[in-house]
Amino acid sequence: MKKIDLHIHTISTLSDCEFEFSLLKLKEYVDKLKIDCIAITNHNLFNLRQFTEISEALDIDVLPGIEIDLEGGHLLVISENEDFELGNFSEKCKTVESLIKSPSDSIDFEKFKEIFLDLNKYLLIPHYDKKPRIRQETFNKLTDYVFCGEVTSISKFRNCIKDPSQLVPVLFSDMRMKDDLVSFSTRQTFIDLNEISLGGIRQCLNDKNKVSLTKEDGNNFFQATDNGIMLSTGLNVILGQRSTGKTFTLNKISASFENAKYIKQFSLLQHSGQKFDELNKIKLSNVYESYLNTFKKVVEDITLVDKRKNELDLEKYIDSLLKSAEESEKKDSFAKAVLFNEELYSETNLTSLKELIKSVELLINNTEYKEIINKHIEDKNLKALALELMEEYTKSTELELKKKYLNTLIKDIKTDLRVRTSITYVEDIDFYNVVLENEKVRNFNHVTKLLQEEREIDKEEISRFRLVTKSRPFTGAGQLQKVKNRRIAFSEAFKCYSNPYKYLNELKKLDIEPTEYYKFFIDVQTTTLNKHGFPVSGGERSEFNLLNEISDSFKSDILLIDEPESSFDNIFLKDEVNELIKDISKKIPVVVVTHNNTVGASIKPDYVAYTHKEIEDGEVVYKIYSGYPSDKVLKNVNGAEEISNYNIILNCLEAGNEAYSERRTKSYEILKDRE
Repeated sequence: MKKIDLHIHTISTLSDCEFEFSLLKLKEYVDKLKIDCIAITNHNLFNLRQFTEISEALDIDVLPGIEIDLEGGHLLVISENEDFELGNFSEKCKTVESLIKSPSDSIDFEKFKEIFLDLNKYLLIPHYDKKPRIRQETFNKLTDYVFCGEVTSISKFRNCIKDPSQLVPVLFSDMRMKDDLVSFSTRQTFIDLNEISLGGIRQCLNDKNKVSLTKEDGNNFFQATDNGIMLSTGLNVILGQRSTGKTFTLNKISASFENAKYIKQFSLLQHSGQKFDELNKIKLSNVYESYLNTFKKVVEDITLVDKRKNELDLEKYIDSLLKSAEESEKKDSFAKAVLFNEELYSETNLTSLKELIKSVELLINNTEYKEIINKHIEDKNLKALALELMEEYTKSTELELKKKYLNTLIKDIKTDLRVRTSITYVEDIDFYNVVLENEKVRNFNHVTKLLQEEREIDKEEISRFRLVTKSRPFTGAGQLQKVKNRRIAFSEAFKCYSNPYKYLNELKKLDIEPTEYYKFFIDVQTTTLNKHGFPVSGGERSEFNLLNEISDSFKSDILLIDEPESSFDNIFLKDEVNELIKDISKKIPVVVVTHNNTVGASIKPDYVAYTHKEIEDGEVVYKIYSGYPSDKVLKNVNGAEEISNYNIILNCLEAGNEAYSERRTKSYEILKDRE
């Protein structure tokens, strides 16, 4: 088995953060993690001089490579480390470098193939379940040359291994080798290979049976830290006496992961109220975005309606019409001209037609659901529809341009005629717009009142808790202060609350952002209820926070929990937390630090670790022993030392054998009902 890392950065580029390369750090990384082969893959460039220096300095195989921005995603291209190939590869990479002038630049597939010609000569590894991911359209073009893909986490690696439809997964560090690195990534891949060669690596990465997370234990374990700690990909429990390095170890594991969910000791208890309020604010924000998003657009639209102006315009029109009729016999040649009172051409809004064309284009370009789409509508029909809609848009646009041109001429001529006569002219008015805006106001008032009726708009279950979100009308100006969270005099505006349009005009007079008007019409509140349907108490808030944090960990690569028993009682841990943790450990690795038997023993972990502190040569050394819960002994990292698992369990979870026996026989047995 060989341990490989084919994604390492040694040069800061346009697409990268600033860093200074350290060859010493790279050497340390290779030695400490016992890596057999690496590839240098900088963003859109390859430096032959630096690559040669690195190759000569390391005692392992080093492969030349480049990470290319390909049509919006990233692709690793790795070549042979042979003299006759290096120069050729370097020249091709210079062409790539010349095409990337900014972080947003990208190379299209045709250009990529033109540069590298025979793609079968190289090992191509796309970002597969990793951002920026190669797009599906680009991936389809690479199908003949790609058989493995880079992922970001252990759980994604294992999912790909299990799913026959997925590529062979690889985990690489993607590290920037710089002096200030405190710890090294443990993302590497083992391949079943005796001698390193590009051909051999290609062959292994074409077979899921020849890749794994560990050298000897397959994909059920992984290296958690750069000092060799191995853990299960399922549920792990770390035991140990006080101040023996449990939290230190957890911090070390956390540092090895970019996306770790770390629930620290006492963190949820110390700030339970604040955390609880923050969660409710996030929930409310999400509801505002989902439930009231359409209403927000309605409010933004109705804000542009000026009903009072329309009424004044209508009055002016009637007055001018009556005066014009009275003066009809006095009309001069200017007033008698046809264009003197000519109406303008009504202009059509083509937005809906543009949106329709975009929708059809979306159907044509969609690859994810192409089979379902084509089952009902063939591509040729969609393309014909798009073409006809575009032709209609072209004709309509031309007509609108003509209308605008004629309207400009009519306005100019009318102005000129009206200047030359003393006869009253009929004021211009758009009756359609007046009627439309009046209808908008009427519908706005109706819809707003419907939305203000009390109703449950969202419900979410989190274990034995239920988050219920309701909408209702505001009952006083004081509630509006809480929405804005600063002092604004809402009392006058609130007097018009029963008339939504009038109320909106009053809000416009206040110091409020127009984008926030919609929040002041409907009161939205989220309440967290316990299993009995009552609002949660102070203690229940902490329990809810913990369950919510644990439930949210599915988005992470690993879940770390430091001594949950310090904040919660055993019944809650056994009945609520343990079951949830077990479920999550089926998806991502979970590590729980504890000295409580409810968590440590009842949870039935897949793997156990024990921390022990010793002083060696005046220095504090944290030792870690690990093994299966059923093992008689736990062993240290290199397997040279071992310790009794039985004694560890009793000492850490039960305060020793004597205390455990006394509690079991003298304290607990006496309380049992006698037959």
